[in-house]
Amino acid sequence: MSCHDAAPGVVVEAGTLTIGLVGNPNAGKSTLFNTLSGARQAVMNAPGTTVELQTGTWKRGGRRLALVDLPGTYSLTPRSPDEQVAADYVAGRGELGRPDVAVVVLDGSALARSLYLLAQVHETGTPVVAAVTMLDVAAARSVTPDLDALATAAQVPVVALDPRTGSGVEALGVAVERLLETTRCPAGCACAQADRHAHGGCRCATATAAPVAMSDEERFAWTERVLAAAVPTPPAVPVRSTSDRIDRVLLHPWLGVPVFLAVMWAVFELTTVVATPLVDAVGGFFGGPLASGLRAVVPGPAWVEGLLVDGVLSGVGTVLSFVPLLALVFVAIGMLEDSGYLARAAFVADRALRSIGLDGRAMVPLVIGFGCNVPAMVATRTMPDARRRLLTGLLIPLTSCPARLTVYVLVAGTFFPRSAGTVVFGLYVLSGLLVILGGLVLRSTAFRDLRQTRPLVLALPAYHVPRLRPLLLSTWTRVAAFVRGAGGIIAGTLVVVWVLSAIPVTGGHPVGEVPVHDSVYGRVADGIAPVLAPAGLDDWRLASALTTGFVAKEVVVGALAQSFSLDPADVGAASADGALGDQLRATLDVTSGGHATAAALAFLVFVLAYTPCLATVAEQRRVFGGRWAFGAVAVQLTFAWLLAVAVFQTGRLLA
Repeated sequence: MSCHDAAPGVVVEAGTLTIGLVGNPNAGKSTLFNTLSGARQAVMNAPGTTVELQTGTWKRGGRRLALVDLPGTYSLTPRSPDEQVAADYVAGRGELGRPDVAVVVLDGSALARSLYLLAQVHETGTPVVAAVTMLDVAAARSVTPDLDALATAAQVPVVALDPRTGSGVEALGVAVERLLETTRCPAGCACAQADRHAHGGCRCATATAAPVAMSDEERFAWTERVLAAAVPTPPAVPVRSTSDRIDRVLLHPWLGVPVFLAVMWAVFELTTVVATPLVDAVGGFFGGPLASGLRAVVPGPAWVEGLLVDGVLSGVGTVLSFVPLLALVFVAIGMLEDSGYLARAAFVADRALRSIGLDGRAMVPLVIGFGCNVPAMVATRTMPDARRRLLTGLLIPLTSCPARLTVYVLVAGTFFPRSAGTVVFGLYVLSGLLVILGGLVLRSTAFRDLRQTRPLVLALPAYHVPRLRPLLLSTWTRVAAFVRGAGGIIAGTLVVVWVLSAIPVTGGHPVGEVPVHDSVYGRVADGIAPVLAPAGLDDWRLASALTTGFVAKEVVVGALAQSFSLDPADVGAASADGALGDQLRATLDVTSGGHATAAALAFLVFVLAYTPCLATVAEQRRVFGGRWAFGAVAVQLTFAWLLAVAVFQTGRLLA
């Protein structure tokens, strides 16, 4: 983006030359982006859309080039918001401007598919460099493209590239710099088009030929002509590659599904069993030694200590406790992506998800949602376009994450001691049914444009052994984006919650040393409690716990213990014989008019259906924007209330 201001939100310094990366899905474009930019990356949404872009910096000697990784697309004839963003950017339409050079990544093992996109990019008049990847896969299939002939026929610079190893990156840099030198205007402002912008009183000169628009027939003819020059003697008999042989098992009608379920189970285990000790360790460090040390050195009144320890430190600790979980999940997704299996998983799960307007690629974020909703939101980037990404993001909060499990165990153990396991299992089944129901409702209302969902057509990449360095860089970028985007919101809100619970509304209590019910927070809970009366939950302590649960479900049980003025040691006694269970049973018996079991079920259903946690809302807002995030919160709260009321009233009548 030179000779004009960058679009809002795009991290590009004034006067910095911009390189746009364009290519088919699974051609190696994003891997190339990671290789060129290293850790110098940021995630953004294209202005006015929910289409996610990555921006980065490519250091070439003393020069810093801005990189924009565009959504994967097969053509510049847009059929989705993602493809529209790519097409507009390459052509110089819209707020993003136009790249100074477009690097078009061509899949050497499927040149015909890639050349059509190259022809369209070339037509826009943007200077082009073609980077041919997957040459090892092409060689395994007995295909050896002649890159010199390809460059001559296509009339663009062509370089061989392996973005996974970095081979060819230097040659790509040289080709890009040569193009930039031929498009430098007399005033020292680099521009890609002669008539693009006036800068400093001069109009930029360029060596790029004016774009020539072609019809579809002409474009296909051009593609065939260039392909014939690059691959004059294709193999007479297609060669069965190693990937083809593996796919005979992984895409088999009977074997593919069990393998897919085993992989998804492993991802689920990663987000629960493996990550839990790490999350607990981080949380324990902030809540234990660090909190104790801070209390020992903080001077002044008790409210200062409470603000710093229970407010600020607790908020920071909550954010950072997500980091190990997110890192593990992102490593798992990166391995599935880089290995090539993610595309196969989408293919296997496609038919089951088409009924709700999605395709198989939604299965990964939905499965991750049962481990944690926060990384599941980020995992929606594997979806093919912004609309399906958004629909998946709206359904993820209905997947029951492990944080809710502590509440399930407490209530089920108290009210259904002989069948607690069955009740908990039923809640997970209900979670899956709510995802389907929610998908059907959204598909018939706000997402009617997804009604005609066709079977998934996807180019399957060759299998690869994931590379450690790009995998770790990608994980670092995604975790850092979460901490920057959602961390401040989570920590800030937790501080606000502490402040509300520290301010007394009655006399005799100093700030920071007030019973919950006598604080502003308690009075807010008092005001909310009557709303829960139709569900048999009209008690300030229940309302307080559910309100606190909006911040994080992990604290619901602790909030109940605190509101009942129990010792923290009693929180662990989440069973029919525990002190907390006894208090809860007695309270629900009063609020429900003697129908405590029905009220307990309503409480469980409400916990399942309403907003999972503040971290999820913050990530939802970062990925999809505030309008969708806060609208989703309102819908979820309304739906959870209606469902809880229906469960209680039905249970009361059947009792």
